[in-house]
Amino acid sequence: MKEPRQVIISHLLSEKFSVLREKQNAYVFEVAKDANKIEIKNAVENLFNVHVDSVKVQVMRGKMKRLGRFVGKRPNWKKAIVNLKEGETITQLDAI
Repeated sequence: MKEPRQVIISHLLSEKFSVLREKQNAYVFEVAKDANKIEIKNAVENLFNVHVDSVKVQVMRGKMKRLGRFVGKRPNWKKAIVNLKEGETITQLDAI
């Protein structure tokens, strides 16, 4: 079993994720590439003292980038969309 801070790397903020938070009570985190849904659920519950309803996971493929004649690739990363139970919120997102 991994430590919760090894599973959750950071929280993600964008306009789309803010709408998710307001309408569906969902929070978005960048997580370790080898983390599964059960580890993510346990990490969020331990770090923030909330009850998780569901977890959705997406592997974000790194984009190909080029600078002049040099071609490279950004690394792959994983994000998790965590839905909380009704009436619960995460207030201390900076604790990560």
